[in-house]
Amino acid sequence: MLKSKVLLMGVASAMILAACAMPAQMPAPTPVPAPTEVPQPTEAPTAAPAMETKDIVETALAAGSFNTLATALQAAGLVDTLKGEGPFTVFAPTDEAFAKLDKALLESLLKPENKDKLTAILTYHVVPGKVTAADVAKLTEAKTVQGEEITIKVDAGGVMINDAKVITADVAASNGVIHIIDTVILPPSMATESTIADKVATTGLFETLATALQAAGLVDTLKGEGPFTVFAPTNEAFAKLDKALLESLLKPENKDKLTAILTYHVVPGKVTAADVAKFTSAKTVQGEEVAIKVENDTVILNGVAKVTSADVMVGNGVIHVIDAVILPPSVREALGIQAEELKDIVDTAIAAGSFNTLATALQAAGLVDTLKGEGPFTVFAPTDEAFAKLDKALLESLLKPENKDKLIAILAYHVVPGKVTAADVAKLTSAKTVQGEEITIKSDGYGGVMINNAKVVTADVMAGNGVIHVIDTVILPPSMK
Repeated sequence: MLKSKVLLMGVASAMILAACAMPAQMPAPTPVPAPTEVPQPTEAPTAAPAMETKDIVETALAAGSFNTLATALQAAGLVDTLKGEGPFTVFAPTDEAFAKLDKALLESLLKPENKDKLTAILTYHVVPGKVTAADVAKLTEAKTVQGEEITIKVDAGGVMINDAKVITADVAASNGVIHIIDTVILPPSMATESTIADKVATTGLFETLATALQAAGLVDTLKGEGPFTVFAPTNEAFAKLDKALLESLLKPENKDKLTAILTYHVVPGKVTAADVAKFTSAKTVQGEEVAIKVENDTVILNGVAKVTSADVMVGNGVIHVIDAVILPPSVREALGIQAEELKDIVDTAIAAGSFNTLATALQAAGLVDTLKGEGPFTVFAPTDEAFAKLDKALLESLLKPENKDKLIAILAYHVVPGKVTAADVAKLTSAKTVQGEEITIKSDGYGGVMINNAKVVTADVMAGNGVIHVIDTVILPPSMK
């Protein structure tokens, strides 16, 4: 069953001042002998200036990346309130986050007649109390000042607040703490005011999908009454398609094919994550069926597209975010594309283009055939940049035939038996590797995951014989340090 829930879009923050603590009484000092002579200063010493932390509003203004938020707080009349007593935790959208909103919508919200709506959106970004990143990572939801709850999802990829990602955590202020987010979030009660088409158009995740819907003439359809269930591919999902194919599909002469592909991502009715997880297939608006399976609490469509965020509710249905574009069998046949099939771990890494050194090392260690085997395996895969951090002479030495055993030990230390997804990794503190020694697993304090001293930068890259988690540093077995 899917447990992740993503709620919607919105606007920004609010703040409040920390209560002053009463000074603690100090015990009487132990008497000490007076000095025989105390030199007198010729001038009274200048006292060191006390360090003062700015309040949340001042901190946001000083950062220079929250100008729209500042304007919105002013329009909502929340500045003085948010410089008040607190403490509060603010999930603060950047200027770039506000820029994802429809321009007309943002302009409308800033008008005096819409002050109540703007206030509701801003206070939905504020949680009472001082909740640090370490605290946030332990929660699944939190009640906001606005009254409704935000959902919190933590995995190896970081922390999501509804459909907004925390990009910087624990910005300290005198009356609380700020966590910076990349998307404005909307209270669930306001979700019915937007449609699927509106959500796609105003969320930065779906720019390519929005372009495709426009080219196919489907925008008005997805603004209609519905209800619809849309499995929405992200920009990154579209980027996985062959570039020439995508450009071709967006041409007017291929409108029918594009329409078929897009409507293959739509199921009639409002089908929540709980319902989807009960199905093995579903008939789409395009007419053909999409295959559904659940693996480790994750829903996968046609064996290749993973639902990464579920139950984004809107007025005319629900959106489930997926990480790959799925093609109807009839379109695949027309395009001469073979049935979708996941590559093995080695082929997946090679296709990504950012693991050339890893591929060379696997070849030198004679491990290519092993990682093309049945598995399943979980690989913590260092990027080329990760290998570049190693001493150049050391790396060259490891790739020599006489050091093959050492190289095998290092590479096998990056592999855990079985298929361990990000959700599973986040529950562990250690794991035994194929090499035999254990890796340590811990939170980085910002919602991410550390494997020894390496950070997981991308999680859950699915392969036919396991899963890859991309890391930014090569890790060494304790016995080799």
